[in-house]
Amino acid sequence: GAYPGIGAEERGQSEAIARNLFEMAQLKTPIISTVIGEGGSGGALAVGVADHLMMLEYGVYSVISPEGCASILWKSAEKAPDAAATLGVTSSRLKELKLVDEVIPEPLGGAHRNVDETANRVKVAIENKLKSLDKFSLETLVKKRQEKLLNYGAFEE
Repeated sequence: GAYPGIGAEERGQSEAIARNLFEMAQLKTPIISTVIGEGGSGGALAVGVADHLMMLEYGVYSVISPEGCASILWKSAEKAPDAAATLGVTSSRLKELKLVDEVIPEPLGGAHRNVDETANRVKVAIENKLKSLDKFSLETLVKKRQEKLLNYGAFEE
């Protein structure tokens, strides 16, 4: 992920990440993001700027690693399992929170056990979503994408 040091900030890392998010939110093209393993830190923020965000079933996605979160909150990386549960980094939890739009089932034993089948499942999911996004004008896609981003973090009981 992005290096969290003073030097990185002096070189404009935060502004670069923010500029990337701003530009992606306005792109007049369909954007489909797919987490196929682990997505974390500043790079994970960019993955979230999409018309459709999908994840492999056993992937993880978060703006901070469980170890990093545990180190900040509890001053101990040993609390990483607690942090992971709190962050909700799994595909099923993120789908429940409406931060991920689709979970792609993995072959028996996980994606690494059958790479060809996994790649085919991802391909089919992307093709199907592109067909459905093609029904919208580019202006509508951008508007819907921006509305989606503005709803991140909305809490309902």
